[in-house]
Amino acid sequence: MPEHVAHGGLPDKRQVAASFSRAADSYDGVAALQREVGAQLLARLPALAPARWLDLGCGTGHFTRLLAQRFVAGEGVALDLAEGMLRHARPRGGARHFVAGDAEALPLRDHSLDLIYSSLAVQWCADFAAVLAEARRALRPGGVLAFSSLCVGTLQELRDSWQAVDGFVHVNRFRPLEGYQALCAESGLRVLTLERQATTLHFPDLRSLTRSLKDLGAHNLNPGRPGGLTGPARIRALAAAYEGFRTPEGLPATYQVVYGVLRKD
Repeated sequence: MPEHVAHGGLPDKRQVAASFSRAADSYDGVAALQREVGAQLLARLPALAPARWLDLGCGTGHFTRLLAQRFVAGEGVALDLAEGMLRHARPRGGARHFVAGDAEALPLRDHSLDLIYSSLAVQWCADFAAVLAEARRALRPGGVLAFSSLCVGTLQELRDSWQAVDGFVHVNRFRPLEGYQALCAESGLRVLTLERQATTLHFPDLRSLTRSLKDLGAHNLNPGRPGGLTGPARIRALAAAYEGFRTPEGLPATYQVVYGVLRKD
């Protein structure tokens, strides 16, 4: 297997980090989905008063700051794989420590956290079992891992439209809900909630949709994706295919979001 291809067909984390670092300055302007999902995850947190919490995959630090407001007495740690995101987040505060690190190998001590909050980050981790094992290691007894992620069916309209054009996979692959269920059940953490909820955004045209994905850093990062530029004729064909999904609100982009809340007993 080439070294840039991650196990299981998921994108290489170095590409992920570089893509999100490049997107740091534009990210907040197009992050409607991230805001909505992160708020939904905050609303799912059980009652707790963590002495130390972690925003895992903190991005530009929007939810780091909200966590700091919510848990005033706690000490916050913000961690991201992308240095560019951390450079953007650090001056805005919210956490005591801003750390470059990997969810699959947390640079944190055993039993050092009461809460791990991670919104729309772990879908980029090829080894979600390792993420769960690291969370279990780093959490104190009674500690909580709350995560949101994306699963199969995300951007299905875009996937189907590309399928009609050339049959290549142009859309990021995500693990199935059943994969999350099995891995969480085997994690040694107690599953409090694990559910899938669809969130649909609407765009006036294809260009707006693809630009928003690029500005988010979340455009296609799959290994084996088609190389080279996409020609105007193929883009016109894609736009025509996508028009078949148009609703009165615009062109839909549906995200299948997984929300999980797990506790360490």
